[in-house]
Amino acid sequence: MIKITSATTKEAALIEEIAAPIWQEHYTPIIGSDQVEYMLRKFQSAAAIKAQMTAGYHYLIVYCDNQPAGYMAVEKRDRSLFISKFYLNANFRGRGIARNMLAKIDELAQKENCQQLELTVNKFNPAYDIYLKLGFENVEAIQIDIGNGYIMDDYRMVKNLST
Repeated sequence: MIKITSATTKEAALIEEIAAPIWQEHYTPIIGSDQVEYMLRKFQSAAAIKAQMTAGYHYLIVYCDNQPAGYMAVEKRDRSLFISKFYLNANFRGRGIARNMLAKIDELAQKENCQQLELTVNKFNPAYDIYLKLGFENVEAIQIDIGNGYIMDDYRMVKNLST
């Protein structure tokens, strides 16, 4: 059974625990372990997650058979819903859970009267092709200096929603 719940600041430490193995498995081949560890500390520590929640990010925890399987975070930006985080542990992939996650994002976007979904994805992330198949359009290449000599080399993608 799949369940997606809104997270509170009290669950930030749980999200940090969920994030580490996902990021290490998925991003190490793309950006290397040093940058992964830096980004986990900077963006996915319990303190960073709490700060993001306070700033308006809505975190959600994904459970499969009562086990934490992944997490998402979104932020409303004008008429867009920005998908900041969309992560599923490798042990839970291939079960249709990501479809449920996307359906929840669509539901949130509708509730917020958003006209589009927006996200950024690393240029070498295999998920890029999946986003294209899901109707996202690559609108620009961006590079963001995240400190410590690291750059996020991403594409900004947008999916227009029917109104």
